[in-house]
Amino acid sequence: MKNLLIKTHELWLELLMAGFMSRTENRGKLYDFSNIVFRHFTWLEHHLIAEGESYDYDRDTIPVKVEKLSIILNNINRRISELDLQIISCPDEDLTKRINSDLNYIKATLSKMPDEEVTAFDTSRTLHGITLTQEATDALTLFLFEESYKEYELIMIYNYLQAHSDDAFLNRIFQIMIDESNFHLRSFGQMMSEMGILGVPRVIHKSLYQIEDVKQFLRDGIEEEIAAKEMCKELSDAVAKDSKELAAFFDFINYQEDYHISLMTDALVYYEGQENHG
Repeated sequence: MKNLLIKTHELWLELLMAGFMSRTENRGKLYDFSNIVFRHFTWLEHHLIAEGESYDYDRDTIPVKVEKLSIILNNINRRISELDLQIISCPDEDLTKRINSDLNYIKATLSKMPDEEVTAFDTSRTLHGITLTQEATDALTLFLFEESYKEYELIMIYNYLQAHSDDAFLNRIFQIMIDESNFHLRSFGQMMSEMGILGVPRVIHKSLYQIEDVKQFLRDGIEEEIAAKEMCKELSDAVAKDSKELAAFFDFINYQEDYHISLMTDALVYYEGQENHG
């Protein structure tokens, strides 16, 4: 079951990366499938928790550098075939049937998906229709690498916290943060793909999500969100001369961070209140 969780994690990420690579209607289907597989991941995780099994989010590296979409789709289908053999280890018959049914449909759909050229690794560092200065290009490149990893990290951290919490108030906040980080990761991943600098986020060390002091994590997280706001503001200023549209996008992301800070503050106050009443 632990290995099944790892392989499902890898499948989710590979589908997501394929979605970033696509510039056609394939992208929407790949995103839908990545969402489904992420749900599989959380269901398997809950099963392990219910059984009292320890686990982590470790995984293997995922090679995604291809020139045609069909290559990564074939790789994904091979991964699904391997999962078909492993899913029998899950003792939950209903969950097994659901995952098998989903994977069979995904595999059949990917086999018929129209092929397309992939330019996500050509290192052009250009965005369609936008001419940026070297300084702005460098700032954008650094921001995308750092923030795409941060958003992946936050998805996994908040997912782990949610999986180990039965508190409806906190789980609502955790789910919002997961959803928001998913949106940011997709936005940044698509930009990285268009700029030819796409990469898979590095593996997260378990010390980052197996958190002993949640209050300190939230305090640190609030400071990180404030720093992220500043990075967005600096990036918006850097690209404003070349693209008002791109500047507006980073202002949009910046303002979203305000609500994240508010939610994390609410969670922190709630934790402190629970301790005081305990």
